[in-house]
Amino acid sequence: MNVPASVKPAVWGLIGGAIAAIVIGFAWGGWVTGGTAEKMEAASAEAAVLQAFTPLCVAKAEQQPEKFVSLKEKSNWGSPRGDFVIEAGWVDNVEEKYRSAVAKACAKVVVEGMKAE
Repeated sequence: MNVPASVKPAVWGLIGGAIAAIVIGFAWGGWVTGGTAEKMEAASAEAAVLQAFTPLCVAKAEQQPEKFVSLKEKSNWGSPRGDFVIEAGWVDNVEEKYRSAVAKACAKVVVEGMKAE
């Protein structure tokens, strides 16, 4: 097959342009693979759950102020405060896979609120 000499530079330019577009798109254009998009979606969902359920947990905690001192005495290392919140029943309405994260966030907010007093 004979390709005219004037076509070859155009083909190489097209190939180079496509490669450049892909590199620029992934590096600076915000393009992501399907796996990365799934990870971003999961992180976004967890953040939304935390944002929605932490205030509800704090409201339940405010109904039991006698437990605040016990919560403050728990260590923040690991998840003893989160375990305390779960045992207190302040996150019973949260789905199991998000319960621990919401409990930790709730404990943090309650203890920080106690320091402000």
